[in-house]
Amino acid sequence: MTDLAETLDRAACEARAVPQSPPGKSLSLDDAYRAQARVVARRLERGERPVGLKVGLTSEAKMRQVGVREVILGRLTDAMQISDGGFVDLGRMIHPRVEPEVAFLLSRPLPPTSDPASVLACVAGVAAALEIIDSRYQGFRFDLGDVVADNASSAGFVLGPWHPVGTDVGDIPIELALAGETGETGSSAEILGHPLRALAEAGRIAAVQGIPMAAGDVVLSGAATAAIPLRDGAQVNARFGALGHLTLRAGFGARTTAT
Repeated sequence: MTDLAETLDRAACEARAVPQSPPGKSLSLDDAYRAQARVVARRLERGERPVGLKVGLTSEAKMRQVGVREVILGRLTDAMQISDGGFVDLGRMIHPRVEPEVAFLLSRPLPPTSDPASVLACVAGVAAALEIIDSRYQGFRFDLGDVVADNASSAGFVLGPWHPVGTDVGDIPIELALAGETGETGSSAEILGHPLRALAEAGRIAAVQGIPMAAGDVVLSGAATAAIPLRDGAQVNARFGALGHLTLRAGFGARTTAT
């Protein structure tokens, strides 16, 4: 696991893709989460701070896009956050993509349950979010163990303003486009039928895998649409109904704006 974590961490730092697991050598899910923990530990050793979790593969569109059909969990650090309207440096990534999500702010750790009603009491606010994903594997191809070990392809995220807990996020219309071009459209209902179900899955998986949580953590509930590849000069525009809109700029350079 240590060698794999080092390989994936170096791939992210150097923006250099590595081969996925060879046939017949797939990681078990438990081993994959252990590798993920070591990948994130290396980031924390460099001074990054944990700020939350991301749920992955929560929409049918995303499952079809990557060919994996099980909900997974990854971890977020403060170095991954980019301000609304900020800039993401594509030179630091391999094949980055962006997708729209609903984010939750936790008032306390999630319980180990799959019951959506039980997790609502742990929520302090909801917000629109963009996630930047960037698999470290060649060709953006991987199996379940590969992607879990690679911290669920986490690379960055953008948050909008927090809204009250009572805000209905069950069926929000969502539009994602690059500089006005036709992009992806969907609904927050694409996230396991309701984003709260993804939040409950986060609690369940975190309990099984021993992934820590704390009050103030952010949980990204997963993509509502397929992801859009980012390219040099891209202006990302995303609309989330009552949750408002977000923008992001992408290109090559050192203009990354982090918060």
